Amino acid sequence: MPTHQLELFSLGTAETLKRPIQPPLKTSDPVTAALAPFTEYMRQRELAENTIKSFLGDLKLFIHYIGPDTPLGACSTRKLEEFSRYLQFERKAPCSPKSLARRITTLKAFFGWLADKEVLSTDIAAPLTHPEAVSPLPQILSDKQINALLAVTRSMQDALEAPDARPHLLVTLILGAGIKKSECMHIALRDIDLSDPEQPVVAIHYERPRQRFKERRLALPAEWATTLEAYLRRYQPRERLFECTPRNLEYVLHTVAIVANLPFMLTFETLRWTSAVRSLKAGMEEERLRKRLGLSRISWQWVLPIIRKLAEEPL
Repeated sequence: MPTHQLELFSLGTAETLKRPIQPPLKTSDPVTAALAPFTEYMRQRELAENTIKSFLGDLKLFIHYIGPDTPLGACSTRKLEEFSRYLQFERKAPCSPKSLARRITTLKAFFGWLADKEVLSTDIAAPLTHPEAVSPLPQILSDKQINALLAVTRSMQDALEAPDARPHLLVTLILGAGIKKSECMHIALRDIDLSDPEQPVVAIHYERPRQRFKERRLALPAEWATTLEAYLRRYQPRERLFECTPRNLEYVLHTVAIVANLPFMLTFETLRWTSAVRSLKAGMEEERLRKRLGLSRISWQWVLPIIRKLAEEPL
């Protein structure tokens, strides 16, 4: 589903309006001239300060390698590949695979941004490849484990005594939409569209203008409407879908994982990664998947290789 990038039409905060207007970048500008606007771009996307600091450190290392006066237009895929080889084999302190992967992500984010702004005619970092991941991959569910989990949650919903639809509603929501825990907790009842019961839709909203690019409408399985009806009868929420603490829902996932005999703890992240991998394996276009997950292009640089790797793993 397409995102609603409403912040593009916002006048901005008072603080933003006080900032001097930066002249547009040109290919003849030195690469150092792009650092300040790229930093502002990362802050607008609300990246963590530690992430911004790491990205800027990586870019300064690249600038030191090619020379601070190098024009943006003189950067090329070949120079980026030479820089990658330098990091791995020629630098006095060679990069670890993890550091190299992050620095390649930085280059992809930076030059992808320059291409999006049409400062450069092409994304010269697109051909770069990440090294093989050495960190443990996230845990995901196999099809067999998903079936076992859903069998448990359905049995809880259909129980003759004290039926409880909440576990099935929660699990199918995250598997179906791939949303984060924080997004799950902020769903309001008005965000659920049942105008077509066969195609229920949930809208993910953000209050802060800078996060509006994450807003999206997500389709859910047809059975979710029936599960929701049973859930509303029992819990009778007034405003939000889940009027409890995140810890309560974590306990729900922990309980159903035990009953389903899963060999690991079930978390929101496990279900979200599983949802992403299933979507990719089902043939969803990668750009559509990025938008479905509500991820920025910068975050997508490191998330997509993990999803691809997980999709290749035998389960």
